[in-house]
Amino acid sequence: MTPGRLRIYLGAAPGVGKTVAMLSEGHRRAERGTDVVVGLVETHGRAHTAQALGGLEVVPTREVVHRGSTLREMDVDAVLERRPEVVLVDELAHTNAPGSRHAKRWEDVRDLLAAGIDVVSTVNVQHLESLNDVVEAITGIRQQETVPDEVVRTADQIELVDMSPHALRRRMAHGNIYGPDRVDAALANYFREGNLTALRELSLLWLADRVDEGLERYRRDQGITSSWPARERVVVAVTGGPESAALVRRGAQIAARGAGGELVVAHVTPADGLIDARLESIGEIRTLVAELGGTFHTVAGDDAAAAILDFARGVNARQVVLGASRRTWWQALRGRGVGSHVVEGAGGDIDTVIVTHEQAHRGQSRRGRGALAGRRRLAGWLLATLGTVVLTALLIATRESHDLPLEVLLFLALTVGCALAGGLGPAVVSALLGSLSLNWFFTDPVGTLTITNPQNAAAVVVFLVVAVSVASAVHLSDRRAAAARLAQRESLALERSAQTLLGEQDPLTALLEQVADLFHLTTAGLVRRPSVRAPWQVVAALPGFDVDQLDRAAVLAPVDDTTTLALFGPVLAADERRLVSAFAAHAEAVLRRADLAEQARRAGALARDNRARTALLSAVSHDLRTPLAGIKAAVSTLRQPGAAFDAQDEADLLETIEESSDRLTTLVANLLDISRLQSGVVAAQVSEGAVVETIRRTVSTVSAPDRVRVLAADDLPLALYDEVLLDRVVANVVENALHHSGGRQEVVVKAYATGHHLQVRVVDRGSGVPDSSKAAIFAPFQRLDDAPRGSGVGLGLAVARGLMETMDGTIAAEDTPGGGLTIVLELPRADGRMPA
Repeated sequence: MTPGRLRIYLGAAPGVGKTVAMLSEGHRRAERGTDVVVGLVETHGRAHTAQALGGLEVVPTREVVHRGSTLREMDVDAVLERRPEVVLVDELAHTNAPGSRHAKRWEDVRDLLAAGIDVVSTVNVQHLESLNDVVEAITGIRQQETVPDEVVRTADQIELVDMSPHALRRRMAHGNIYGPDRVDAALANYFREGNLTALRELSLLWLADRVDEGLERYRRDQGITSSWPARERVVVAVTGGPESAALVRRGAQIAARGAGGELVVAHVTPADGLIDARLESIGEIRTLVAELGGTFHTVAGDDAAAAILDFARGVNARQVVLGASRRTWWQALRGRGVGSHVVEGAGGDIDTVIVTHEQAHRGQSRRGRGALAGRRRLAGWLLATLGTVVLTALLIATRESHDLPLEVLLFLALTVGCALAGGLGPAVVSALLGSLSLNWFFTDPVGTLTITNPQNAAAVVVFLVVAVSVASAVHLSDRRAAAARLAQRESLALERSAQTLLGEQDPLTALLEQVADLFHLTTAGLVRRPSVRAPWQVVAALPGFDVDQLDRAAVLAPVDDTTTLALFGPVLAADERRLVSAFAAHAEAVLRRADLAEQARRAGALARDNRARTALLSAVSHDLRTPLAGIKAAVSTLRQPGAAFDAQDEADLLETIEESSDRLTTLVANLLDISRLQSGVVAAQVSEGAVVETIRRTVSTVSAPDRVRVLAADDLPLALYDEVLLDRVVANVVENALHHSGGRQEVVVKAYATGHHLQVRVVDRGSGVPDSSKAAIFAPFQRLDDAPRGSGVGLGLAVARGLMETMDGTIAAEDTPGGGLTIVLELPRADGRMPA
């Protein structure tokens, strides 16, 4: 069956016209021939709303009596039986009256959608769960009725019903929203113009985010990579230098100029993971970004300009903010800076803003590089070969203006240049070619490799030695610099990992994200198996991780005897694998800490169990002695020698013995049950059964069966439960109800199907329980204030809750309309279906 479609009218406050807009949509669809009904509409006494309701078919509502009041709720079963094409349901976040199919109206709507019925509904922005705290901060009122954001986000259509705060206050003053007796208080409190303005902005921004999500989804599905500047999203690229804070603030100012502007800060690092800025500086920038309401990201790449532009297009940004280059004029001679490349590559879809700052043109520290880049090596080889040819040709053409010493120095300078550009190999080749050129073209006799002058021969030899030595020194220096950069990279990565993981709620996932960013991985995960034959289990993983593809992992680093760190992506070098081992050791420490925390939790549980046992002994000491003392006194009286009792006295004493024995039996049974539940040895033998038969059989065995009335239909569906356990539950709950119902008041047990469950309600007319105590009555050793000593240790409802949980059921307490307490038991239906 195809699910129905959900359309929601969203408003910033009551009275903007959501319900009227919903009803107008219902009229439009009905005029087009669509079968439309009204499931529930709240007119709140507004004449205009009632007028808009006219002409539409209304499904009769259910009437529920709660605390002496009659409440109207949507009859979901009646709507499902009617099966219209479209149903109008007002106030999506409404809380249903006790005894309804679901606790919330949005759950009723979910059932209607699952049945293939389209739903049109309404909701105010203050009822969205994620905005509850924000609305409370604005209005000072916390909304008790909320709807999960996901319910509204997944709607097929969301339409904003907007109205200016001034117009809404005027509508309120005219009495079109509340009655005259409430107008002044509303205008002075919730409907203040500042509150309405803030709520209106909140609803517009929330809906704009949903539209932006849809736009991103469309661009991704259609493969669109260019930016669509639907909103003012500004990317600020920072290096972590002293000018970064000024850039972030300037970017925030630019983003704030447009409605809904968004600040995105990207920290640009080289692809090798080396960081120029200190981690403290990065942390300060991250804190500043959070204070300004932006988001912070890390962007890595060998080409900083390309990395910035790729990131900007990925987040659909309209502007990129960069700092003016810190390079001096002589550094700029080596080539254009990152800003120039960004401007050139931005094209027409991204604007580039260059911001001046105090550090501009004051020089920048050169980033250390790894091994000599391929382009530098190529330049070194070209310089060693073609450079030698060109220099030789120039010297031959100007032979008359110089002699051998200058020629040797020029070839030596060329060799040093080759060493600086390409390293040892090109420099050695340049030295050999230079010495041959000097020997052949510039030492007598010219044109031969023979040198007649010893000084010339010494000059050529010294030239060759010096050239090779300089090349070796340059090459060794570069290798040591590479090793130093690698050590710095490792130390910075581990320092960042240590600082980040200390404050993370999910340290393993944070660790995997750092490893993936550092080594440019596609995905990563931690897997564990107790033995080599057991299947792998995922401990933590990044999106895209597939445990069945472990044989394709680039690295499998052992964490401990049973856990492995699996990395997917490019093949890592040996020195990088050493850093992976360090991360694996860090993961081991995190897992060990988690194990210690689990052990501490278990120790705490044992301590609580010990305290519970102590409390148990203290609680039952008097309650065990009371029935035993009654039994002993009655038996001693009967056994007194020479004592004569009439029939009535003897019957009274025997009744005392029987009542005390029953009380003692019940107490011991409850103690045994609670002990078995706490030790986890109770196992439910669940099977299909007729709950009504079990209830009637149990009620016949309670202390006052004549005071208990069972109301249930004969055609109730079967439920899944353990008959023995349910018997104990019903007996405990009914005895509790009888005990707390004054005089000879009747206890009613109702059973009926609701949702996917079968519900049993035990209703008494006693004094009831305050809302603050409803959860506590199911805890062990809890008794109502009016329960005298000796009447039990408060284990009956605790046992009932434990047994219900063992059967995958629930137990809860509600107020009985008109006074008293209702205990609600819910068991899963055997067929698992909704009632027809």
